[in-house]
Amino acid sequence: MLSAEANLVKCKEVMRTHNLSNWGPAGSHLPNYYLAKVRITQNQYKVAKALLEAEIPNIKIVKKELLKEQKLLIEVCLKLGDSEAADSTFKKYTELQSLISAEERKYRTKSFEVESKIEEAEATIKNLVFEKELADITKKYLIGIAILLLAVASIIFNRFRVTRRQKKIIEKEKQRSEALLLNILPEEVAEELKAKGSADARQFEEVTVMFTDFKGFTQISERLTAAELVSEIDACFKAFDHIITAYGIEKIKTIGDAYMCVGGLPVPNKTHATDIVHAALDIQKFMEEHSRKRKKEGKELFEIRIGIHTGPVVAGIVGIKKFAYDIWGDTVNIASRMESSGEAGKVNISSTTYALVKDTFTCEHRGKIQVKHKGEVDMYFVESKSPTFN
Repeated sequence: MLSAEANLVKCKEVMRTHNLSNWGPAGSHLPNYYLAKVRITQNQYKVAKALLEAEIPNIKIVKKELLKEQKLLIEVCLKLGDSEAADSTFKKYTELQSLISAEERKYRTKSFEVESKIEEAEATIKNLVFEKELADITKKYLIGIAILLLAVASIIFNRFRVTRRQKKIIEKEKQRSEALLLNILPEEVAEELKAKGSADARQFEEVTVMFTDFKGFTQISERLTAAELVSEIDACFKAFDHIITAYGIEKIKTIGDAYMCVGGLPVPNKTHATDIVHAALDIQKFMEEHSRKRKKEGKELFEIRIGIHTGPVVAGIVGIKKFAYDIWGDTVNIASRMESSGEAGKVNISSTTYALVKDTFTCEHRGKIQVKHKGEVDMYFVESKSPTFN
């Protein structure tokens, strides 16, 4: 690590000495980006943020490199708890993605035009071949037809080279389209959907489901404008998305002010319970900081309840329009009950989840709590990570 850092510093010094830009014929030069990665491993997030912010304005031509820098800056801002800077950078990030997508659509349009011209040329060749066969009966037009065929062959050859290049571009576009599909569905489900045109429902024996909900949301929403309400939910849910992605958790859906996600699918793993609880504590911390900020600004405070339960579910896709990946089963219902039976600012888990995370987290036993349609259920509040794991 020390060697990597020393070389990066030397790289920056050489570029500054020789007045080199961040882009040249040999490719991109992004010493701050990799130096920022070094600072992140050292938990120097403010230094990493400063490095990235200094380098990003100098990256103008290479949009993909700019995307990479912006993505790392978002992660650093979230580590620092600077949600405003993270949101601002994320907006620029999505705008640049849209610009790249627009350029790619332009390339696809050009490819379609080339394909059409190729088809027209191929039709022309067929007609010329027919004319040649007729010309063979008489030598009068033989020389003229031969010259014409040579000219057409030259055109077709040139078109062929253009088409080959365009096909490569189309293939890249296809890959980007598949990446967009993966933003909607899990990778395994997306692959099955592309291969079969449908995706089979699957039974998972053990996953961990998390529900979040804002306390008193209905009353708060009556005191806010529609724009203010949507903006606040959007800011919170974006932060939640970043958090669960870091732990490899699958977002299922949002319903109003409720947020639902699950660990352990579509690829089963043994860490789903601890992953979910880690994410829940991070969400709880984000909301505490977010509420303090809103309180200073004299705005309505949003307090969150979080409920978690572990058990079996069935997962799959239903419908044919606006389809979405979803999960079903009693585990989902109990996870929802954990949320509604919890308290604002607390992470409430079932005894099933507790058995899987008790060695990793310090928890407070609440005793048996009456739950609608479930009777009395043992519940626990997660207080913090166990000292052993800090």
